[in-house]
Amino acid sequence: MIYDIRHVTTYSYETQVSFARCSLRLVPLSGDGQELISHSVEIRPKPAERTARRDFFGTLTESVLIETAHRSLRIDSRSRVSVARQAPARDAASPSWESVRDIAFEVTSLGPASPVGYVFASALVPLLRPAAEYAAGSFPQQGGILAGAADLMRRIRNDFKYDPKATVISTPLTEVFEKRHGVCQDFAHVMIAGLRGLGLPAAYVSGYLRTVPPPGQPRLQGADATHAWVSVWCGNELGWIGFDPTNDLMVANDHVILAIGRDFADVSPVDGVIVGARKQNLNVAVDVLLVE
Repeated sequence: MIYDIRHVTTYSYETQVSFARCSLRLVPLSGDGQELISHSVEIRPKPAERTARRDFFGTLTESVLIETAHRSLRIDSRSRVSVARQAPARDAASPSWESVRDIAFEVTSLGPASPVGYVFASALVPLLRPAAEYAAGSFPQQGGILAGAADLMRRIRNDFKYDPKATVISTPLTEVFEKRHGVCQDFAHVMIAGLRGLGLPAAYVSGYLRTVPPPGQPRLQGADATHAWVSVWCGNELGWIGFDPTNDLMVANDHVILAIGRDFADVSPVDGVIVGARKQNLNVAVDVLLVE
């Protein structure tokens, strides 16, 4: 599959902004079943300075400095990505979840793909006992890691309601879990909290979904904005496998990876600081179109 992706972020300010410094994580990943063909970002007003680096997780992060006074900021990102990824069957043979847990804690590597970096609490995903107890219902003794993670994903899809008005980025995970309402970011955080509570490595993945589904298939939740799902380490042989709890889908060719981290705080597509505005309005528009 080859996709053309357009991701437009527009900030409108109540008063004039005299200075802005932003971090952009808008370059899709090359690897894990996909390849970046081309990418460009147009920013208005034009930045005085643009520098790029790769963060610890391998995400290409661009630092942008804007010194021109402005009432709006528009970031227009365009990418072409080739995706060829096959998801395992939900009931495919896999190691027991207990063995995966034990192996993860014995790993000595500290690189970005090492499972040990994704088993502990992070900024937006505290260790939450109710979430761990909820997740435990999907992991019977000596049950396979794939089947358990797939069942947890299915239960979150059924038990939680997709509601864009229910939460904001700062809504605590405890509140999301209690109310059982939220969006893809919330559902990914809930699944990660449950898995980490059992000692299982789970990473947060931000990216995109195919906007127009194949003929006869239902439209997916979260297709008009950046999406989020979970990557679970399933042992040395299987490695990292993607699970989308918002749509109850094993991650395959409908998903395009943008960035990977411990939670949303590591992968936010656009963040930063401004000087001069009282209030702001944010609009994000995403299109993912199949080229071939």
